[in-house]
Amino acid sequence: MTDALVVASHRHRVEHVDTDASGVVHFSRYASLLETAALETLERRGSGLEVLEGQGLDLRVRELRIQYRAAARFQDWLRLEARLEHVGAASLKLGVSVYREGTASEPLLLAAGSLDMAVVNRASGEPTCIPPTLSAALKRSPCP
Repeated sequence: MTDALVVASHRHRVEHVDTDASGVVHFSRYASLLETAALETLERRGSGLEVLEGQGLDLRVRELRIQYRAAARFQDWLRLEARLEHVGAASLKLGVSVYREGTASEPLLLAAGSLDMAVVNRASGEPTCIPPTLSAALKRSPCP
């Protein structure tokens, strides 16, 4: 399944805790931003962590990739845009872009990345297939 449409947009205000001493967002914080956007996307599709937990499932990040383009700074407003790119038998892949909002006519792309996540049995940690009802919910267009 390929779904290049943006399915979730989340705003985040850069806080002091996100930055180094000069007010620039530390590179390690982008991983957290990508994960937040990905989980928000799943939640909006009716397949968030609580739903997974209710079915005895959990998510594990198998691979995280991030391309940095420009720095975010203290008190910037960021827009995190996530899209579900693939639903496999026991895995999900989400793409996320991080933009700076501001006075420019177009937001500035700061970073882009992807999260490849495995679906696992919550008790054993073993990979497991996504139940058909959950897979169908993920593949449906999200509610606005």
